[in-house]
Amino acid sequence: MSFRRKAIADLRFDQRMRGTGAQVHFEVVFSLTLRQKGWKLIYDPRIAVDHFPAQRFDEDQRNSFNAQASINAVHNETVALLGYLPPLQRLVFTIWAIAIGTSEAFGVLQCIRYLPKEGDVARQKLWASWLGRLQGWQTYSAKISNKPQ
Repeated sequence: MSFRRKAIADLRFDQRMRGTGAQVHFEVVFSLTLRQKGWKLIYDPRIAVDHFPAQRFDEDQRNSFNAQASINAVHNETVALLGYLPPLQRLVFTIWAIAIGTSEAFGVLQCIRYLPKEGDVARQKLWASWLGRLQGWQTYSAKISNKPQ
């Protein structure tokens, strides 16, 4: 990521993000906060970056499923999106996330899709995703209820 200094001068990373190593999806909250402040985000597909996978020293390993890492990632994504989406889109997002989901954060249909290939791991991924969504809603709701009147 690259941002103008003026855009991020008073911006801090969201302390609600979970993870003992990298806080997966922290950049989503960071970027959407900039959008809410009126900044324009630009994606340039011509920019090439060489990524070199480093060893990870937490539960979020690259080639194996870890329920806690999945819960943390889905929690973080949920908090990010709920803080940005208007009320009707939050409802649509929630229904979509529970019913469909993605290949990383399962909903029912993704679980069914991956069940033949992954067996019980698909069910574990669905449960972890739903738990992460629930915890994300709880974190988001706690911030809303703590806002000064």
